[in-house]
Amino acid sequence: MKAENNSSIAAVWISLFSNIFLTAIKVIVGVLFKSQVLLADGIHNAGDVIATGAALSSMKISKQPADDDHPYGHGKAEVLGSGIVAFILALASVYMGYHAVTAFWEEPAEASWFAFAAALISLVWKQALYVYTIKLGRQAKSKALIATAYDHLADVYASIAAVIGIGLSLIGEAYDISYLSYGDPAAGIIVSFLVLKLAYEMARESMDILMEKTISEHKLNEYQELIQTVPAVKRIDRLRAREHGHYVLVDVRVSIPADMTIQQGHDVSREIKKAIMDKHDDVGEVMIHLNPWYKA
Repeated sequence: MKAENNSSIAAVWISLFSNIFLTAIKVIVGVLFKSQVLLADGIHNAGDVIATGAALSSMKISKQPADDDHPYGHGKAEVLGSGIVAFILALASVYMGYHAVTAFWEEPAEASWFAFAAALISLVWKQALYVYTIKLGRQAKSKALIATAYDHLADVYASIAAVIGIGLSLIGEAYDISYLSYGDPAAGIIVSFLVLKLAYEMARESMDILMEKTISEHKLNEYQELIQTVPAVKRIDRLRAREHGHYVLVDVRVSIPADMTIQQGHDVSREIKKAIMDKHDDVGEVMIHLNPWYKA
């Protein structure tokens, strides 16, 4: 587990330095060669630097053990970090969309092979980062790392649009097709919608967890089947579960024979907890309430 956490932190640091480097490249090339989509993508990357910093901070906080003020742990810190990333992505999408639209009322800038190369490098780099971070994020069940991966995915979309847009502009200049000169800003509009959609989905997931929405019915059915394997359990009266960042909290009420002793009831609780946690390593706690069951 410690090695997994270290790998997750390392992935975020790699993402942070990558975003700083790509921001510098895109902004410099975008300004020098007047590429709207590349400049907008560079500003988006600048927001990614802040977002990655938020993810790094939230991951460190979420790994802290439970204390008197936070008896259920600090897992939701990652959810807050994910929400911050979603907010920054939404702002970036609005910024990109606005500047892409206004570019249609301006004289199209001359297409540049340097801008095309910068967008292509960003595309390959960000795709590699996405694959790397999403794999680690899912293994560690880290909301912050998964949010960082989706942030990279948004950059992949932006880079694809930039490559296509700048590529169309280059073709338009080479073959004197005037309307293709606006391929750059047109691509910027498309990517702004894609990034906004991604931001909405991330924000909705974060809100669901903060509002303690129940986990999927499929998962609840799996827990129910495991509880029913405990011989002393006569009836499941209530079963609830919610995500708490990178782990799940399960709350169950079961009925057991009323003539069982306190010690026997305690042993039943331990059996239920063990049955669930042995099969689901993402479950951080199982809270069990025992009710008396009387034979009819």
